[in-house]
Amino acid sequence: MTQPQPSAPSDVRPAEQTLVILKPDAVRRALIGEILRRIEAKGYTLVAAELRSPDRAVLAQHYAEHEGKPFYEPLLDFMSSVPVLVAVVAGQRVVEGIRALAGPTDPTTAPPGSIRGDLGRDWGGRVTENLVHGSDSPASAAREIGLWFPAL
Repeated sequence: MTQPQPSAPSDVRPAEQTLVILKPDAVRRALIGEILRRIEAKGYTLVAAELRSPDRAVLAQHYAEHEGKPFYEPLLDFMSSVPVLVAVVAGQRVVEGIRALAGPTDPTTAPPGSIRGDLGRDWGGRVTENLVHGSDSPASAAREIGLWFPAL
């Protein structure tokens, strides 16, 4: 006789997913392990991860909303300068959680305890090197995951 399997409470929602990119500055500074440790310590699950050298076509699609802005071309140059770690992360309210964990875009004013606040700083470059990207909404997460991980 098999034992009945416990069922999840009826109010538990399926886990949300988001895209996280550890940018070239995180890779150059050997911070991949520390950043992933913080994500996992928060209780989020790493669904997929891959070190990639993104081509400009993928980056242009990813950053399409910034096309025409003064920082667009320097951003594409920066993001294609060395490999990046691209990951899909899952958990309840993970989009919001990863953005809080990362901290505000400007690493100089990001609060202590956040990835950018503890590990980032202004290097005086043409683009803000702020270590990590996290999708800004569930809709953006779905689009970005489809771009970087079409098989998922």
